[in-house]
Amino acid sequence: MFHSDNVYEIPNIRINGRVCFTNMPSNTAFRGFGGPQGMIITENWIQRIAMELKKSPEEIREMNFQREGSVLHYGQKLEHYTLPQLWKELKLSSDFLNVREEVDKFNLQNRWKKRGIAIIPTKFGISFTAKFMNQAGALVHVYTDGTVLVTHGGVEMGQGLHTKIAQIAASSFNIPLSSVFISETSTDKVPNASPTAASASSDIYGAAVLDACEQIKARMEPIASTRNFSSFAELAIACYMQRVDLSAHGFYATPDIDFDWKTGKGNAFKYFTYGAAFSEVEIDTLTGDFHTRAANIFLDLGYSLNPAIDVGQIEGAFVQGLGWVALEELKWGDAAHKWIPPGHLYTCGPGNYKIPSVNDVPLKFSVSLLKGVPNVKAIHSSKAVGEPPFFLASAVFFAIKDAIIAARAEVGCNNWFPLDNPATPERIRMACADEFISAFVASEFHPKLSI
Repeated sequence: MFHSDNVYEIPNIRINGRVCFTNMPSNTAFRGFGGPQGMIITENWIQRIAMELKKSPEEIREMNFQREGSVLHYGQKLEHYTLPQLWKELKLSSDFLNVREEVDKFNLQNRWKKRGIAIIPTKFGISFTAKFMNQAGALVHVYTDGTVLVTHGGVEMGQGLHTKIAQIAASSFNIPLSSVFISETSTDKVPNASPTAASASSDIYGAAVLDACEQIKARMEPIASTRNFSSFAELAIACYMQRVDLSAHGFYATPDIDFDWKTGKGNAFKYFTYGAAFSEVEIDTLTGDFHTRAANIFLDLGYSLNPAIDVGQIEGAFVQGLGWVALEELKWGDAAHKWIPPGHLYTCGPGNYKIPSVNDVPLKFSVSLLKGVPNVKAIHSSKAVGEPPFFLASAVFFAIKDAIIAARAEVGCNNWFPLDNPATPERIRMACADEFISAFVASEFHPKLSI
């Protein structure tokens, strides 16, 4: 509901959400928690408008971009809006206009292979929408050998959270990263932790750790000001001898967020992470197979805490998102799948569920971070990176649709047509209207979601 406008100015919009209770167990949300689902609906609107008006989707997108000071459908005002700059740099970097000409030329010369391109923007709000969850605690100990032990409430699951937290502590004390150690997350050290989710963990736990470090530094300052110490360890020993407390509990509560669920208005997010992605694909119209020839991604991450980690997060999110938009088809028990109990999920394990593999990675894969745009609203002017890039993989989906449009034009089908994600080979093949399938289905054929 919050992300369903994506990056577009929609002055007249009302969004209603409905919770549906079922007899099935709930499943864990994955990298976006409904945000990508809302945004892809809006991008389909753009695609439909473009086809009806015989214009390029990129032109329609640019005409309808939000701008600095825009008021969103839930009352929040946009600040530090960097998408136009990011969009411009991506178009230049991907050489979009020349690639468009090359793709059109290729499509004219090839009957059964078609290429397509797309550029998709994104705007992802950073904060828990439940206000009480925007809090974090940390525990920092300084030892007399100059080492620092940090415990915080976040869970390291391969996303690099511990590394960023250690960097923040090392930077605060001006010591080598090798002198900072992270203890495992434990409720006997930091209680009542919020979930490691909403892309906010580096923001809130980093700020909590910094708070604890600053408390200890303030206690050490009277000793540090007496003379020049040759090392942090020497200072720590001197403080210990003067009975200075070298342990502190840090806490952070995200400010300036307050959303009223009764009125549907307020500041739901502390800030937004902006991004855009260009993709080029090639499809085989006879089999529906496709591969991603190129992907070029730009993201505004402020002053990144760790660019190496963040680029890896962007690459991983994009490939995971590619699975969502093009590979991972859910099959449920229904009339077409009678061997599955009604309402039960069949594709619930690796034996019958296809995830992206090395062959699905774009042949040319480029990731860039926007420079010179500090984010004043998060730790060390950084921005969150976990969930925002996921939706950018929809550029692959719309590039596939662009290729299908070229295939359909060969037989005079130029009208809008339905294509649900994931764009599996079966759906791509059936959407490529030609003489082989015309005897079976009409050009507006809409496959069932569970086949």
